[in-house]
Amino acid sequence: MRDNSYSSTHPPLPPTTEDDRVSWLRLLRSRRVGVATFWRLLSEHGSAQEALKALPDVARSAGVNRYEVCPEGVVFAELKAARLRGARLICQGDADYPTDLATLADAPPMLWVRGDASAMARPMVALVGARNASSLGLRMARSLAGGLGQAGYCVVSGLARGIDTAAHLEALDHCTVAVMAGGVDVLYPSENTRLAEDIIAKGGALISEQPMGMQPMARHFPMRNRIVSGLSRAVVVVEAAAKSGSLITARCALDQGREVLAVPGHPMDARASGCNILIRDGARLVRNTDDILEALPPDIQAPQLDLPGFEEPAVQEAAKPQGILQGLPPGPEPTRTLRETAALHLQILDRLGPSPLAEDQLIRDLGQTSGAVSPVLTDLELDGRVQRKPGGFLSLVPGADDTRH
Repeated sequence: MRDNSYSSTHPPLPPTTEDDRVSWLRLLRSRRVGVATFWRLLSEHGSAQEALKALPDVARSAGVNRYEVCPEGVVFAELKAARLRGARLICQGDADYPTDLATLADAPPMLWVRGDASAMARPMVALVGARNASSLGLRMARSLAGGLGQAGYCVVSGLARGIDTAAHLEALDHCTVAVMAGGVDVLYPSENTRLAEDIIAKGGALISEQPMGMQPMARHFPMRNRIVSGLSRAVVVVEAAAKSGSLITARCALDQGREVLAVPGHPMDARASGCNILIRDGARLVRNTDDILEALPPDIQAPQLDLPGFEEPAVQEAAKPQGILQGLPPGPEPTRTLRETAALHLQILDRLGPSPLAEDQLIRDLGQTSGAVSPVLTDLELDGRVQRKPGGFLSLVPGADDTRH
């Protein structure tokens, strides 16, 4: 998170000179400086130039001796590589920096862009899913991407095999943005090289926060996923296993306050298990493009129908005689939203440790009913994060606290 004195909704003035841009890049490319540290240093020292001067002392106070900031030559080489590949650097605060992305607490200070940056000014929806997608999943991704494009939305995805590729291909003639895990000049996977070039040629864009020439590594993909969801008004998961990168994107979307939607699949198909879990936990079920559009805030409110003799279901329910309802057993507890379920997961994990805790005590501590907590405990047990002990006790699986998001 950024320092509290700095608000992501009021970004600093972007660098206005070439020297300023070099300083921003040097600061961000310096060792042990991530996004959060970048914003904190900028907030504390007022400019990237001053932050660079202070960085060795900051490192020394943290126990790192003989610290050196990123040399200018490294940044000049990156800028030269960008010019050769037609990439443009966009800093937060620039007019072309995506508005929705700028609201994130961990928004990238800078993005490299190949293609038309104005594509990111359109409202965007992310389509993500399995790399080893089924033929039905690929057909669904194409249908949704085409429908969203016709409705005026830009389709965002990660240029991966499977669902991502199908979504980008179908949205080529409308608008599509690919978020790269490596540099924008490193086209991964290699079989999507032609697709990446077509995205640029058709007025879309390739974007990345990684340096030019950076080969994608495993740790880059979760970072990439937060940008995919951060750009978007909603994230639609078409096919995903129970533990997959697509669910990381959905979790990022949830944390960012974006809408999460999922296409249901057969219970015995492992590629659909992640989507089914999302729907069970409160994600909106998607059958077609209309389901996505209904979940998005409309730019123009649809007129309300005023039909004679028509009553809303809520009015009809209220008009029922109370005597009929009295004496009936209470209905099932209201379904929790995906956000509420995620919050309950964290509350449970925060209260558990290596020492066993009685389940009834945990339920009392949470202030929830047994019916609300038990299914969540089962989920966590199946995920290998919570283990049951004899006598109705629970404990955290060693290392499970390291997997929290």
